[in-house]
Amino acid sequence: MAGTALLQLARTWIAAFNAHDLDALLALYHGNARHFSPKLLARRPETHGLVQGKEALRDWWADAFQRLPSLHYELINLIADGEAVFMEYVRHVDGEDDLRVGEVLEVRHGLITASRVYHG
Repeated sequence: MAGTALLQLARTWIAAFNAHDLDALLALYHGNARHFSPKLLARRPETHGLVQGKEALRDWWADAFQRLPSLHYELINLIADGEAVFMEYVRHVDGEDDLRVGEVLEVRHGLITASRVYHG
């Protein structure tokens, strides 16, 4: 996938996430995609920070959108190569400190096959 297509996919991802549009967000993922997040590890330790498949992603994000209705991401930077895009953004939630986040989306045949979130 060309770098410009990956950058567009990432922009579409951010827009879907900020709209809390689960269907649009999940349409970007392969059916068996994996997602790792430190927030997932903290909230659901039994997962070891990893969920797999669209239904697990839907459950995770639906819970986040319900618990955090003000949750949104402010895009800072995107870097792409032929197989992945690195997104840097700030996580905003009313009443919480802003959190700077890095996330890598691995993409095959136009769909996200894996994502990994980094923050501290």
